[in-house]
Amino acid sequence: MTASGLAEGSAPRPLVRLNPGQERRLKAGHPWAFSNEIRMSAELRGFEKGVPVRLESAEGWRLGTFMFNPHSLIAARLLDRDPAAVIDGAWVRRRLDDAIALRARLGLGSFHRLIHAEADRLPGLIVDRYDDVAVIQANTAGMDRLLPEIRTGLVDALGLRAVVARNDSPFRLHESLPQEVTLLHGTDAAVLVEEGGIRFPIDPMSGQKTGWFFDQRPNRDRVAALARGARVLDVFCHVGAFGLRCAAAGAEEVLLVDSSAPALANAMEGAALNGLAGRVATRRGDAFDVMSELAAEGARFDIVIVDPPAFAKSKKDKDAGLRAYGRMARLAAPLVAPGGFMFAASCSHHAGLVDFAAVIAEGITRARREGRILLTAGAGPDHPVHPLLPESAYLKGQLIQLI
Repeated sequence: MTASGLAEGSAPRPLVRLNPGQERRLKAGHPWAFSNEIRMSAELRGFEKGVPVRLESAEGWRLGTFMFNPHSLIAARLLDRDPAAVIDGAWVRRRLDDAIALRARLGLGSFHRLIHAEADRLPGLIVDRYDDVAVIQANTAGMDRLLPEIRTGLVDALGLRAVVARNDSPFRLHESLPQEVTLLHGTDAAVLVEEGGIRFPIDPMSGQKTGWFFDQRPNRDRVAALARGARVLDVFCHVGAFGLRCAAAGAEEVLLVDSSAPALANAMEGAALNGLAGRVATRRGDAFDVMSELAAEGARFDIVIVDPPAFAKSKKDKDAGLRAYGRMARLAAPLVAPGGFMFAASCSHHAGLVDFAAVIAEGITRARREGRILLTAGAGPDHPVHPLLPESAYLKGQLIQLI
């Protein structure tokens, strides 16, 4: 092993075999092998997390080079279809260059999700680009071991000022990895995100996830296009991305709601930076409580955005999460003026689109409102989906006109 811990020397790559009859899904192109599909042994259980292995079926069918973690439910993740592929800095750079070229072809400028895990053939790796700053989440042991190569490849390819590792994601716990936030390159990671002609100040070292949610950009575009002259309510606003985009598009007034005082302060800093503070106000509190209070006050808005954090963070939380989404819609719907619009979103991949749409519809009905769905949407094209991992299409949203 080299210093990176994943790139290899001259020793033969270890061989891992599947149990009999477990190869069909992987032969069809699926990038994961689960621990119960692998012929485990005491030797395999002693392997270091994230080492590259050759994965074969019980009959010897060569499936490629996978990174292996004996301590994870997803024990093997595809790196390369070539079982003899050299996993080193040059290999990482080719993957990065491919992702950079795709985002350039899509015309996404210099602010976007640059690496979206398996869909960009870097399993478990997230990279968000903020012009000359990159923020990384290495959510798998193999990518964690490759961080030196990833950092070097990003800096060399993009001339970055700073690289931040936001390795505090709960997904790392499934891989027995530590939670930490570190500055891998540079001395100052503060950035201004540019979107829709306005700038948002964020600190990637301390914000939620990587500091910004690029996945909602196309949906913010659509909602902002309806905002001229409107009264807008942005619930679970975080740093006010939806609300400030609406203000910049000509909304008459915008109310931002969140339980986090730092998030609201950040949102108002953005409003002031863009000359929007005179039309933007904040209200701190639990989102459900605030929506109930606003309804009791008789408040009505032309656009209501409800874009919460994940209510169903695990499979066991699915039913409770769906009930929360239904309650959210029931409380939001009375706040929409007749003929106005509600945009409701979920980032819980455990709550699928069909179930999410059903509870949103039920919530609207329970609020004694009628509506029509104008748009059902997901994330933008900088969040590609692996064709055999439909669960990675986690984001769903609906734009609904209420009558």
